Amino acid sequence: MSPSSPSPSIDSSSSDNIPPDRPPVLLNQKKISTTSNSALDEVPLLAGERIEAVYKDLTYLSAYANQGAMKGTLTVTNYKLYFRSNANKDYPLVIDIPLGFVSRVEKVGGLRTSAENAYGLEIFCKDIRSLRFALNKMDAANHHPRKDIFETIRLFSFPHTYNKPMFAFEFQDKYHDHLSGWRVYDAQAEFKRQGLPNESWRVTRINEKFELCDTYPRYLAVPAAADDNDLREVAKFRSKNRLPVLSWMHPDSLATISRSAQPLVGMANNRSEADEKYMQSIMDANAQSHRIFIMDARPKVNAMANIVSGGGYESENFYENVELIFLDIHNIHVMRESLRKVRDMCFPVIDDIRWLSNIDNTQWLHHLHCILHSAVKIADTVENSKTSVVVHCSDGWDRTAQLTSLATLFLDPYYRTLTGFQILIEKEWLSFGHKFAHRIGHGEDKHNDNDRSPVFLQFIDCVWQVLSQFPHAFEFNEHFLTLILDHLYSCLFGTFLYNCEKERQQNEVKKHTQSIWSFVNQNRKMFLNAMYNPDADGKKHVIIPESSARHMRPWTGYYCRWNPRMRPQDCTKERNTQVLAINGELKTKFDALKKDLVGKRKPNKHDTLDPPERGPHHENNGSGHGPDSHAPLHTRFESVNI
Repeated sequence: MSPSSPSPSIDSSSSDNIPPDRPPVLLNQKKISTTSNSALDEVPLLAGERIEAVYKDLTYLSAYANQGAMKGTLTVTNYKLYFRSNANKDYPLVIDIPLGFVSRVEKVGGLRTSAENAYGLEIFCKDIRSLRFALNKMDAANHHPRKDIFETIRLFSFPHTYNKPMFAFEFQDKYHDHLSGWRVYDAQAEFKRQGLPNESWRVTRINEKFELCDTYPRYLAVPAAADDNDLREVAKFRSKNRLPVLSWMHPDSLATISRSAQPLVGMANNRSEADEKYMQSIMDANAQSHRIFIMDARPKVNAMANIVSGGGYESENFYENVELIFLDIHNIHVMRESLRKVRDMCFPVIDDIRWLSNIDNTQWLHHLHCILHSAVKIADTVENSKTSVVVHCSDGWDRTAQLTSLATLFLDPYYRTLTGFQILIEKEWLSFGHKFAHRIGHGEDKHNDNDRSPVFLQFIDCVWQVLSQFPHAFEFNEHFLTLILDHLYSCLFGTFLYNCEKERQQNEVKKHTQSIWSFVNQNRKMFLNAMYNPDADGKKHVIIPESSARHMRPWTGYYCRWNPRMRPQDCTKERNTQVLAINGELKTKFDALKKDLVGKRKPNKHDTLDPPERGPHHENNGSGHGPDSHAPLHTRFESVNI
């Protein structure tokens, strides 16, 4: 089944005769039969989901030889496409795809097309795959016209284009209040966790009504030396009024990571005394360093080109004690083209002979390398040089979000927990105005829109790369990352809808939709990493991943998951669940033994469950129970059923 599918079905990558795995079932599911004759035709529905159309005797043309052409019934609801094959009644092929995944729908073949199965529809999805259905145009009496199917799918796939509500506003599932995902992130609580406010930094409410910057959050952490009038002046000199504000503060050195948009230098070579003074205030807030780095995510040539349109970059001649570094990460258009090549490489057919050269030709791993290398540079500057960094790109909501979130992920172990990662996304991506609606195109029939770009996908891919290098450092697993990406597109939850906090507030998203974190926190065990041990091997809390190109790997578990040949033989999720259960059993046994041992021994301030330090003259009687040692605890776990 699809990792995101809330219904008990198998997806288009499954073989014909393989029974479905047990899925993450959402609450309040109901089933409605598409026919009154057979229970096998039942369609699982979510609360608020309804059947809009049923089309029988369509032929699904699988891209894989083991499935081939299969006749069945296609059901369109206000949330998903649901196809069930007629063959193999015990384990039919089932395709269950949220309509939010649909990027475009195209008609295939015309009236004069005579080849078999050459007349029909092709549906291209945002998650790499595409689906093709064939119709018999000569048997119109038994089939709905292709135009009817085409328009119905487009109508519910692109609700925003046709002035219909997105399904997130119709989804009626409920979660316990204490598990509400809308309560996960509290800006004030996160500031307090970081030690704010303090002598050098304050929290301002100047943007509480989004009057200073309509794409920034309501509460901002800024240097204490700058008053609100200074902030207004600085905002005037930054693109979209996105002035430098705090993202993260080092708990020991107080070196900081701040984020902003580019300065409005323009062809006139404009300066802002307020902006220059403000940058000095950020540097002065860190007493351990007398300089500050500005990390510009763009290639220098791109930054220079932006001068023509009124943008630009900081001049080291005007900003004292500033070192400017260009990080050479390409823009959204280059990334969009790179993902297109990844899609062509991974679906439907994978060329094993040219696999490595095809990966190289996409440049995808090179782009990931540039992003990770830049984030490592930022983290290293803050951690080891104890110097503050200001990060920006053009408008500060794409590459900037990638870099600040990754750098803080490396530096702060809290963000590597399941809850902490949710907060990181809420803080660095959602509250700071990454344009999810434009980059993903929720509900819009504009697949060629120049604003589309896989910026957030690249971030999650980078997290997966780091998780692969540090499997003990993350509380969450790969399944969690895949679920986030699936619901980035699905429009089942309101979390990723709209472009900024102001738009989500205007559309009352928290009032009328559910948060993806509600589902995650209610099903927490599904997303836990069985190998999580942040102190493994005596590692520090800071992790610095290898960012060289040779360490980048294609995430086949995501991009190639629809290909049956690429599916792992051993079910990783099932194995992870088993290990978690064993860990829980061992912990329970350990706690019981600990309680039993403490109860049997005479209380003593020097008591400990661990053997004492063994000196050079330590003696042992051969049984492991010398005068200065206790029996190793691991010998008492023999009764645990593993």
